[in-house]
Amino acid sequence: MDTVRVLAMDSVQKVGNGHPGTAMSLAPAATLLFQKHLRHDPADPSWVGRDRFVLSPGHSSLTLYIQLYLSGYGLQLSDLQAFRTWGSLTPGHPEHGHTVGVETTTGPLGQGLANAVGMAMAARYERGLFDPDAAPGTSPFDHRIYAFASDGDLEEGVTSEASSIAGVQKLGNLVVIYDDNHISIEGDTKVAFTEDVLKRYEAYGWHTQSVEFTTPNGYVEDVEALHRAILAAEQETDRPSIIRLRTIIGWPAPKLQNTGKAHGSALGAEEVAATKKILGFDPEKNFEIADEILAHAREVGARGAAAKAEWAKGYDAWRAANPQRVADFDRIQRRELPAGWDEKLPAFPAGKDVATRKASEAAIQAIAEQLPEFWGGSADLAESNNTTIKGGLSFLPYDEEGGEFGGSSPYGRILHFGIREHAMGSILNGIALHGNTRPFGGTFLQFSDYMRPAVRLASMMQAPVTYVWTHDSIGLGEDGPTHQPVEHYAALRAIPGFHFVRPGDANETVAAWKATLEQDGPVGLALTRQNLPVFDHDALGSALSATDGVKRGGYVLAEATGGAPKVILIGTGSEVQLAVAARERLEADGVPTRVVSMPCVEWFDAQDAGYRESVLPAAVKARVAVEAGVAQSWYRFTGDAGRIVSLEHYGASADFKTLFTEFGITAEAVESAARESLAAAGA
Repeated sequence: MDTVRVLAMDSVQKVGNGHPGTAMSLAPAATLLFQKHLRHDPADPSWVGRDRFVLSPGHSSLTLYIQLYLSGYGLQLSDLQAFRTWGSLTPGHPEHGHTVGVETTTGPLGQGLANAVGMAMAARYERGLFDPDAAPGTSPFDHRIYAFASDGDLEEGVTSEASSIAGVQKLGNLVVIYDDNHISIEGDTKVAFTEDVLKRYEAYGWHTQSVEFTTPNGYVEDVEALHRAILAAEQETDRPSIIRLRTIIGWPAPKLQNTGKAHGSALGAEEVAATKKILGFDPEKNFEIADEILAHAREVGARGAAAKAEWAKGYDAWRAANPQRVADFDRIQRRELPAGWDEKLPAFPAGKDVATRKASEAAIQAIAEQLPEFWGGSADLAESNNTTIKGGLSFLPYDEEGGEFGGSSPYGRILHFGIREHAMGSILNGIALHGNTRPFGGTFLQFSDYMRPAVRLASMMQAPVTYVWTHDSIGLGEDGPTHQPVEHYAALRAIPGFHFVRPGDANETVAAWKATLEQDGPVGLALTRQNLPVFDHDALGSALSATDGVKRGGYVLAEATGGAPKVILIGTGSEVQLAVAARERLEADGVPTRVVSMPCVEWFDAQDAGYRESVLPAAVKARVAVEAGVAQSWYRFTGDAGRIVSLEHYGASADFKTLFTEFGITAEAVESAARESLAAAGA
């Protein structure tokens, strides 16, 4: 443990910035967990049977990096020496996919603990998919999720939301160690955080314990007491567990322990040297680790290999006894979709009016029939989002027949998040990162604001999460401006690595679901409350089917007379119909007009230059984009001569037809803008 403290101090001191204090005070807890409790095999970091560890206070990344180094995950001492520098495997906060052994990207406080809740839920659903009848604790899919949390994590509202859900779900496979050190960047947390955390968690339905390292006789790191507390938490299988561990940040630094300085700054050469003396290390040596210490720590590799070998006996027996489940498991492990999975996807006849949220509902049912790994729900808006898997059971910790929600099971596939959009987003990330399932979650598009931190992290990690965001515009009508997205399209498109999709009709919606499941990374489907016409691709002279067009992000939905357009109209979502109607007017007046449906800018940008040029030829300068939101996303497509029909203000409370008319989001407005653009382009 003292070696861990020295490595933490030296790593921060070398780069000149970082967070040494928590890594120092959590040295006992981290070492105990990795050496004695966590079931893991450093030689196989993706082992299906492993426990997961989440470091929610990602600023204390050295807490994790040092254990990965000591355990033999591949990090070297040189990686600790390169802490927080360009190209290193030890960035300032842990990054999933960048450093082996990091289960999730953490840093924004609260996200990691909420991810851990998602992982615990996913572990239960995974067991239900592959081994539902095994006795408790006997399945190769039984494992635990451990997480460290800080004062800062528990101050963030997302952990309150997620922890409440964990209590409802009785996640007995979740163990949280809360580092209660009373210090944040501003100093003593008494200025902002004085509640009794364990009583709060008791009210959530958690199993609670407390371990005090601060005693009347001084600071005593009673590792044995913490060990007993973790054992008790592991034995508590009917509730999630939280252990409050009272520590002193930066202990035993003589001047800076228990200070905000120890939280977020290098201790300084003098303080580091003084602390090394207290610990019995040579103050003149840096990154000192004795051979016997490293050899002792690396013994965890042999223990992990033995644990995996023992686990493999049960796993092999399961494979022998469950051929169909094994086939599903192997396919899902390879991230493959079953042959013919899309054959039952719905198709909608032209001329029918269908809300895209209803088309999404039909797609969800068809997908659920073919993909057992597909599950999800809504933040209390299932009836509006149309996200309920019909015939499925609610994911709840008890079996119930019938009832308000049609029955429940610990292995159900319908998720109920309650009115907790932020936690829903973070939990979905945890579910996706755990692996072996494909989750989705729904709410109104306006409330993606509550989810944005989780959406951003999903994009950073390329987690395969699908968001079903309905009521996607002023078209939702009478609920008014508080519920009507205006700036959200542009804001979500601004997130690197995120794919935002506004399908233009029912068939594009089904195609969007298909494209989503055939790729990795997070996707947001923005769907209408109001009915939209289903387009006749043959009559419009479409270049591609909805399926092929949507997966390319943008395509020629309606071709100009003669195939050589003078003006191009670009639409998304409910506004595509306005572009089609404006085209009819323009064509009737002898203006060859092409309509491009652009459901996903990001997918279109990913196409090769030749395809993009075929859809939006550079020679055609007269262009109009129409979308019932701010215009910010569209300037690069319309150019200097182009025009944009947009909404640069908030909405109002009225029926959707009135709103579109009063705010000038109409076919007439698109036609007028096209004529202006033609004049500006000299066409």
